[in-house]
Amino acid sequence: MNANLAEDTAKTVTDGKRERSTVEFPYMGLEDAVSVAKGIHSVVGSGICQHDQLAAALDMSMNSSGYRMRLSAARVFGVADPVSGGMRLTDLGHKIVDSAHEREAKARAFLNVELFKKLYDLYRGKMLPPASALEREMANLGVAQKQTERARQVFQRSAEIAGFFEMDRAKLIMPAGVVDTAAPIEETRDQEKKTGNGTSGGGSDDLHLDPLLIALLKKIPSDPTAGWPRASRVRWFRTFAMNVSQIYDGEDEPVEMKIELDEASQK
Repeated sequence: MNANLAEDTAKTVTDGKRERSTVEFPYMGLEDAVSVAKGIHSVVGSGICQHDQLAAALDMSMNSSGYRMRLSAARVFGVADPVSGGMRLTDLGHKIVDSAHEREAKARAFLNVELFKKLYDLYRGKMLPPASALEREMANLGVAQKQTERARQVFQRSAEIAGFFEMDRAKLIMPAGVVDTAAPIEETRDQEKKTGNGTSGGGSDDLHLDPLLIALLKKIPSDPTAGWPRASRVRWFRTFAMNVSQIYDGEDEPVEMKIELDEASQK
């Protein structure tokens, strides 16, 4: 079984007869990898889950291609590792089945995929191109031409599950409450101080807030006369509230907030 896992990802080389991808990505999405992690956890916790046990937990045949592809996805996302006779959770896998750490773990798992990390580095905070252009970009990164459509679909579905489209469905943005390790906090603060790009006249450091909150405050339209659609405002408040909770709530004192438009305002 373990030898087959490599066949169900796209990290292969050109064999002269058929074009093959040279960058790794899973054929199934993050939600499928999470289902494997939860299946392992439900059966054995931190131990080794045998294939017949895991297949039963997933309600699948252990000899099916769908089962193999799910195991492969779990490996590529970094939530589970193949071992003799079965699978076991990685450290990230233990976090992804823990509701207290699931949000950050999903973001980390998404970036564990070689192709997805390269696309995130290219388009972080920028507008994603249309589907056809995104597929061409994937081909430039090493995805076989015949696999680009599937790679794009898995990429977009996984990005949504991981929370990268929460703030803007057209951009890859790190989910609120998850620190972007590619842009160190101190470096971000230093840059804001130099450029004076904060929400106060002297730069964002004057507010003494977490950089994630500063980033959200900067998204408020600067011109009140330009307007701010109600739905966008509600989405912003929800994201800001979630971010504040992620930063300030203690484990023994979580705060839940519900922000929505009332019926009268929607008419």
